[in-house]
Amino acid sequence: MHKTLTSRIVLLALLSMPAWAAQVYTKEEAVKIALEKSSDIQSAEQKLEAAEAQVSQTYGAAYPKIDFSATYARTFGVSDVKTSNAISQMLDETATTNERILAGTLDAMSYGLNAMQGFRWGTQVGLTATQILYAQGKVATGTKIAKHYRRVNELSLENAKISVRFDVEQAFDQMIYLDSALQILEASKAQLEEHINYIKQAQASGLATELDAVRAEIQLDNLNSALAKTEKDREVARNALLNTMGLPWNAEASFSGTLRDPTVENFPIPDTSMSVVRSKRKELAQLNESEQMYQQNINIAKGDYKPTVVLGGSITYQNGQNRVFKWDAPDWDENISKQVYLNVSMNLFNGMQTRESVAMAKTDLRSNQIQKESAERGIKLQIESSVNTLNDAFNQIGIRKRQVELATKNFELTEAAYKVGRDTQLNLLDATMELRSAKLDYMNALLNWNSAYNALLKATGEF
Repeated sequence: MHKTLTSRIVLLALLSMPAWAAQVYTKEEAVKIALEKSSDIQSAEQKLEAAEAQVSQTYGAAYPKIDFSATYARTFGVSDVKTSNAISQMLDETATTNERILAGTLDAMSYGLNAMQGFRWGTQVGLTATQILYAQGKVATGTKIAKHYRRVNELSLENAKISVRFDVEQAFDQMIYLDSALQILEASKAQLEEHINYIKQAQASGLATELDAVRAEIQLDNLNSALAKTEKDREVARNALLNTMGLPWNAEASFSGTLRDPTVENFPIPDTSMSVVRSKRKELAQLNESEQMYQQNINIAKGDYKPTVVLGGSITYQNGQNRVFKWDAPDWDENISKQVYLNVSMNLFNGMQTRESVAMAKTDLRSNQIQKESAERGIKLQIESSVNTLNDAFNQIGIRKRQVELATKNFELTEAAYKVGRDTQLNLLDATMELRSAKLDYMNALLNWNSAYNALLKATGEF
C-alpha cells in the first residue's frame, strides 16, 4: 500500500463525519441539548423551585396572621322546650303564698334559660389577627434553614448539569471511537479485497496457489464479522447517547468530532490539591450547607424550652335570633364583642420530647459530618486514581502511535516483497492484520486518555 493511502486511512480514523447522516451533532450541540432536555436536570430544577417557595413561606411566619370566619347554623330541638312547673310541684301544703310565687317565678326562669339555647337560626361572624412577638428565634432560624436548603438544591442542580455533561462527553467520545473503528475496518476490508483480486490474477498465471486465496478469504470473513459487531456496538452507543441527550432514537443521527490527542496539543492538568478541590467540588459544598442547616435544626429543637409570646385581637358578631328572612342589625354594644390579648405560653413538661428532639438533631449533624469526612477521603482516592490512569493512558498513546508507525512500515515492506515474490502471502496477511490492530489500539488509547482526562476534571471540580 502506498504511504499516501495509509495517511488517508489514519486521517479518516481520527474524524467521524458520515456522509449518509441526516442529522449531525457536534459535541457542543449534544451537551447543549442534554442540558435542556435531561430529566435529571428538570427534576433538580423542580426541587429548586420548591426550595425557593419554602424560603418565601418561612418569611411569611414573621408577618401578622389574619383569619376570617363565618357561621350560619340551624338548631334542631326547639319544639322540645316546654313550659314546666317542676319547682312548684316540689312544694307541699305548708308552703306560704310567697313561696308559691317564688317557685312560679323560678319555673318561668328555667323555661327561659332552656329556650335561649333553642333558637332555630343563629349567626356568628368574626375577624381575628395574631402577631408572633417572640418564638424562641424559630422564625429567624427557620428562614436560615430554608436558605441553606435552597443553596443545597442550587448546588444539586449544578452537580446534575456536571454529571449530564460528563455522561454526554464520555458517550460522545465512545461514538467517535466506534465511527473511527468502522473507518479503519472498512479501509482494511477494501485493502484486503484488493489483495484478493491480485491473488486471483496471480493464481490464473500460476504465481499464487489456492491456499493463498483460501487464507485471504478466511481473513476477509473474520474482518466482516468484526465489522458487523462494531456496527451493532455503534448502534447501541448511538441510542445510548441520544437517550442521555433526552432525544428519541434516530437511525439517521450521527456525531461529528475528534478525540483529543495530548501528543499533538497540550491540555492543562487541573490542580489536585485538596485546598482547591474543596472549594470546587459541588458535593462538598452541599455537605457544608447541610452541616449548617443541621446546626440550625438543633437551635430550633432547643427553642421548645423557651416561651412563646403572641399578640392578638378579634372582633366578632354573634346573634342567636337571626332567621332566614329576618336579620338583626349588628349592635356594637349588644352583639359585637371586641378583644385584644397577649398570650404567653411555655411548655413545662412534654414527656422528654424536646430533649429527644435535640438529641436527634445532634445525631443528624454528626452523621452529616461523618459523611463529609468520608466524601473527602473518597475524593482524594478518586483524584489519585484518575491521575495514575491519565499518566498510564498518556504513555500508552505514545506506545500505540509508535506501533502504528512500525506496523505501517512493516506492511509496506512486506507488500512490496510479496509482489516481487520475495515474501509469502501468509506474512502479508499477518502484516495487514497487525496494521489494522495497531490502528484500533491507537484509537482505543486515545479514547482511554480522553475518558481519564474527563474523570480527572470531574474529580477536581474543574469539569
